[in-house]
Amino acid sequence: MTTRQKTVEPQKTVVPKVVTTLWLLFVSGFVAFILYIWAVSANFLNLFGELPNLRTLENPKSELASELYSADNKLLGKYFRENRTPVDYEELPENLINALVATEDIRFEEHSGIDPQAMLRVASGIITGDLKGGGSTLTQQVAKNLFDTRSEELNNGLLNDVPGLGMLILKTKEWIMAVKLERSYTKREIMTMYLNTVDFGSNAFGIKVAARTFFNKVPENLEVQESAVLVGLLKAPTAFSPKLNPENSKRRRNVVLSQMVKYDFLTEEEYNKLKEKDIELDYRVENQNIGLAPYFRTEASKFLLQWCRENGYDLYADGLKIYTTIDSRMQEYAEEAVAEHMKKQQKLFFEHWKGRNPWVDRNNQEIKGFAEQAIKRSDRYRNLKARFDGDEDSINYYLNKKIPMTIFTWEGEKQVEMSPMDSLRYYKHFLQTGFMAMEPQTGHIKAWVGGINYKHFKYDHVKQGARQPGSTFKPFLYTAAIENGYYPCYEVIDTKVCIPLPDGNMWCPNNADNKFSGKKYTLRKGLAESVNSISAFLVNKLGAETLVKTAKRMGIHTPLDPTPSLALGTSDVTLYDMVGAYGTFVNGGTWVEPTYITRIEDKHGNVVAEFVPDTKEALSEETAYMMVHMLKAAAEPGGTAYYGLRYRNGLKNEIAAKTGTTQNQSDAWFMGLTPDLVAGTWVGGEDRSIHFRTIALGQGGKLAMPIYGAFMQKVYADKTLGLSKEPFPKPLAPLSVELDCAKYNSGAFPVDSTQQDEFLQLPAEINLDAEI
Repeated sequence: MTTRQKTVEPQKTVVPKVVTTLWLLFVSGFVAFILYIWAVSANFLNLFGELPNLRTLENPKSELASELYSADNKLLGKYFRENRTPVDYEELPENLINALVATEDIRFEEHSGIDPQAMLRVASGIITGDLKGGGSTLTQQVAKNLFDTRSEELNNGLLNDVPGLGMLILKTKEWIMAVKLERSYTKREIMTMYLNTVDFGSNAFGIKVAARTFFNKVPENLEVQESAVLVGLLKAPTAFSPKLNPENSKRRRNVVLSQMVKYDFLTEEEYNKLKEKDIELDYRVENQNIGLAPYFRTEASKFLLQWCRENGYDLYADGLKIYTTIDSRMQEYAEEAVAEHMKKQQKLFFEHWKGRNPWVDRNNQEIKGFAEQAIKRSDRYRNLKARFDGDEDSINYYLNKKIPMTIFTWEGEKQVEMSPMDSLRYYKHFLQTGFMAMEPQTGHIKAWVGGINYKHFKYDHVKQGARQPGSTFKPFLYTAAIENGYYPCYEVIDTKVCIPLPDGNMWCPNNADNKFSGKKYTLRKGLAESVNSISAFLVNKLGAETLVKTAKRMGIHTPLDPTPSLALGTSDVTLYDMVGAYGTFVNGGTWVEPTYITRIEDKHGNVVAEFVPDTKEALSEETAYMMVHMLKAAAEPGGTAYYGLRYRNGLKNEIAAKTGTTQNQSDAWFMGLTPDLVAGTWVGGEDRSIHFRTIALGQGGKLAMPIYGAFMQKVYADKTLGLSKEPFPKPLAPLSVELDCAKYNSGAFPVDSTQQDEFLQLPAEINLDAEI
């Protein structure tokens, strides 16, 4: 049998047209995608808007708060639009990084800025309607935060406003920037950038501020559940705020913890323990109303803003570090002393005026329409006037309509319903104060308290406000006298002095008790007891112009009226200037400008400015020492400050001092000097018409001096401050006059024989209220 072999020809492979079509579509789509990416990158035909340039990428910039530090390196406060302080990667706890990665970007270490799996999940969710989670990586979010990719400046292309297309362009830019970031920075750097830029709500930008705001901790001390709370906030800072929505926050925290279990960062056992815990907050939003030295921080900002304008910096965004002269311990003691004393005095003031309003004229009669006129100076009145086009009926309706508000009390804030008019009347009842302490040799301000409560009373009474100083101005007159041949043991008779004025009237000041003893007073004793007739005698001999020149030379910058009454302190001065001027006495006659900033560093730690105070030789060393010698008498038996300082406050060291009280007790002052610290205090109403009715309650020794005494007690008790209790140093050269008046022979003092003849025979009806 014959067998035939069948020949099988090989089959030809036929490529289906559909495969070819898909391949061509893929290639075309890929090419189109590349061209699209190029077009967006190049902003082809201005269709897509600009991308951040390469220089911006190499130096990404987020707004950083500038920080204000005390001389002992304590953070006093910040200046910011976005409250952000950066941290280094080494300061980030592992549990925080794990929580973030597990929740926001589990493939963070693997992708190059774009996570294809996440993008496919998003695409699938959009198609099926079951979208779970977003597709943005941490790197993309860094790009969005750092380069503000959604700003109008970068999205002004012709296609950006097209619905749907605009969002695609925006996301494309974030993809491009994310890839560029991954090429330029390590994963650690990107993680640090993210945690330094993200918004946690509650005015907390970046992890360092967030940890302090919600838990009063630094990041490295965060516990696992606390890190989970903060990571949970990122999804929606308000909805998941542990302060505003604690239950939502707890649920979201547990979601984060469960994600950590899912990716093996936590065990089930750990999770079960942590999920039951309540969120324990130590919540404190940083703002200008809280913290040490709020009045000082505000006044310092005025100088800093000007410096920044002149030197090309942004105080609120450039992360400057500003070092001040304030000592945080002294500042704390000053604020404590003010609060302790003013709380007591306010209670007394309320009782003193119970059933009456404290705004009165010189006869203690209530000033009619006082509150109605005061409200017209308020922002609320101006806003209502603009809103209702000056219609008084509408304005008055809203001014007298009760509304919920938070008011200040010395027992803490209180929620009330009160009309704006009632609120104004209420706040006008409060006594105000200012306190400043300075190192006389350097001019460094160590403590600054501008008022009783910055949140409710913004006006600063150290440098912003100026008031009549009363008898605390007399040392400038006595200084002029010493420079013109008078000396501490020179005697003057306590008798009425009247000085002709240019308008034909006579100026005849009374003493505090409205009496003239006819006794001889040495200049030292006259200053210690603040006898007005002695000052009148001196200003008549020296002239008011001489007094003005002396005060200006010693650092008083406010306008001074060259009239005889200036001898009793009738021109307004600032506490800031007064403390600086008194420092001249302690510093051997050299005036040193009060200063409060020593240096400024940029965000990299480079010193960009240093500040040295101006100085000038204002007095001779001998004149300065003689003035210290005379001012010490106020703290000796018979002096106006003796009892309070020596017995009430128990201060036994050498102190030079001066009290001051103005007409009708409108202003109470005290100035205290030791070899290494000069301090001043003012107390009074917001308006001059608001005051105690009696000098026993409203005098400087009662109303102002106790703040100084309490402050000095506290600073001497703190041995870490190293304040000396040594006597005032004497000049190296021998003095040209004897300071011990007891060594003079009886009757040997020069007495101006014309004093009685000129001044005793004067009209009795000429009488001005006494000033001390």
